[in-house]
Amino acid sequence: MIEILATLSASAAAGMRIGIPLLIIGLLQGSNLWSQVPILSHISPPILLGCLTSWSLIELLVSKKLWGQRLLQLIELFMSPLVGAIMGLGVATATATPNWLIAIIGGLLALVLQLVQVGWFYRLRGLPLWAVFLQDTLCIALVLFAFDAPWQGGVIALILLWFAVRSAKQWYGWYNKGKRRRA
Repeated sequence: MIEILATLSASAAAGMRIGIPLLIIGLLQGSNLWSQVPILSHISPPILLGCLTSWSLIELLVSKKLWGQRLLQLIELFMSPLVGAIMGLGVATATATPNWLIAIIGGLLALVLQLVQVGWFYRLRGLPLWAVFLQDTLCIALVLFAFDAPWQGGVIALILLWFAVRSAKQWYGWYNKGKRRRA
């Protein structure tokens, strides 16, 4: 059960940012940079470290501007399921759950959270700066929780999933209200 919660925590982090969680998961492994992470273990660690560091800096700096948020969301929307699956598989090492199921759950959770971000971005016409800082902080915290406190990280991931469902319900209500006004 703890492995599943750790997977949810890591995948939720990938649903917010894609470079930062991968960079942190590699650095937390010490001298074995990404050796336990599927797909990434086949890439040279210095090249991967350079690419992920660069992308993480881009995510941190560019996400503070409206045009940067729009650009990042386009890229992250397509990459988040893959990164969510990689993060889930990288965290869940000793579980009886099949790897394909962990990859699907991790990828779908990351995609759902990314879709919610895109929805709020367009609903609010850009995310406020405080929300972007909260997003960055929560992303880093979820990765750290996946390793050190998987129960708490999994609970936070489930709360984020609940928030996603509530957001979808609220958007549907706004859509119906606008539809009734036009009719």
